[in-house]
Amino acid sequence: MKIKTKHFRVDEGEDVDLDKWPTRVDPVYDSKDDYKTMLAEHVDRLAELQDVLYADNRYALLVIFQAMDAAGKDGAIKHVMSGVNPQGCRVYSFKHPSAEELDHDFLWRSARVLPERGNIGIFNRSYYEEVLILRVHPALLRAEGVPDGQGETLWEGRYRSIVEMEKHLHRNGTRIVKFFLHLSKKEQTRRFLARIDDPAKNWKFNEGDIEERGYWKKYMRAYEKCLTATSSKQAPWYVVPADDKQNARLIVSKVILETLEDLGLAYPTTSDEHRAALAKIREQLVSGEA
Repeated sequence: MKIKTKHFRVDEGEDVDLDKWPTRVDPVYDSKDDYKTMLAEHVDRLAELQDVLYADNRYALLVIFQAMDAAGKDGAIKHVMSGVNPQGCRVYSFKHPSAEELDHDFLWRSARVLPERGNIGIFNRSYYEEVLILRVHPALLRAEGVPDGQGETLWEGRYRSIVEMEKHLHRNGTRIVKFFLHLSKKEQTRRFLARIDDPAKNWKFNEGDIEERGYWKKYMRAYEKCLTATSSKQAPWYVVPADDKQNARLIVSKVILETLEDLGLAYPTTSDEHRAALAKIREQLVSGEA
């Protein structure tokens, strides 16, 4: 079944109402075996494109994941990126900022680990936390030394800084694709219970997860404002229905594949002089002279 990724893309300037975006859609796969086959094909193709991306050395790819707890970010990264060469792909998970990071602007710690040309960078959460969790918990702004009384102007300024930075990166060869894994509160309940009931999954759950769940509506409003303000042609957001993990992984992998395929990547061409030199070296190797 063909995956139409445009159905999940937030157009630039679109006013996002997450109540109108589904958390579950008809599966793009027909069976569990079909899912495995499709994912394997995507993984293999991604490995091929990563190799050309590195050799081509004109572009970098930054993939950003944002979501509520238990939406499947870790699983999506693990399964979708399972075939890539780890030398050319790095995953960063942004936790509580250090004292040094708090002394810099809110984009600084992310900018330090952006992928270089030929490489893929994955942000499991990102600088977008600065307009999501901090918007829900504004008291955290005090640790960043942000002056009081800025109100909505603060967030508008941060959205603008993010969009301008992403456009700058695009102009300089970094392609950015952003995923919001859209999970329903009901499905989060089911996954939380599974973590509690299975001793092997207890480590995934802590009391803070329940505390944040109490701010669900505020988070949804924060995401709506963020998606509306920061989805652009250069760095689009995709709202991926996440109640079905397998479906979400296939959608994510398809978007990444399309992003890379659109770059027109190619292996570097070899000059006549270089080919002639290689031919001489080959003769030496075959004859035992080298």
